[in-house]
Amino acid sequence: MTLEGYLFPGNYSVKPDISLENFVAEILTRFKTSVLTEEFEKDLQNSGLTLHQALTMASIIQRETIAEEEMATIASVFYNRLAIGMRLETDPTVQYALGYDAQKNTWWKSPLTFTDLEANSPYNTYRNPGLPPGPISNPSLNAIKAAVAPAETDYLFFRAKCDGSLTHNFSKTYEEHLNFGCD
Repeated sequence: MTLEGYLFPGNYSVKPDISLENFVAEILTRFKTSVLTEEFEKDLQNSGLTLHQALTMASIIQRETIAEEEMATIASVFYNRLAIGMRLETDPTVQYALGYDAQKNTWWKSPLTFTDLEANSPYNTYRNPGLPPGPISNPSLNAIKAAVAPAETDYLFFRAKCDGSLTHNFSKTYEEHLNFGCD
């Protein structure tokens, strides 16, 4: 098991001579004090997820949107899909599976090709049902909260808006989803 998903993002003021072990301990302490609150523990228990599953979902939500106000809605899309046996089919899991793209100098290849979507990896949610085996990033507190307390919607799809806002349109049917495509 790695610490991916458990390293709490944020600003840290540390002494220049801090050891790696002490720095990691400080990050994990911040995770415990910021995330593992009584309210979170209650939401986690109500969700029926393990902490690892919640962090895995939160990491996917984090990679899907930077808009905090959308995170709970995106979580609802993923849980709605899981509830009906639909695959998550989320690009960030494929990007994670592909790893570093030396040609584009990025860990998050975009756009993905149809060949990329066939990547043989347990992280590829286009090929594998359910959650991947672990987190694909270190999620924010808002993404973690969304993972254990999603919005209640009927949405099954979301697609980036064509206005450059970095937000999404949500839809209940595949036909609606297709109508949100950019020309």
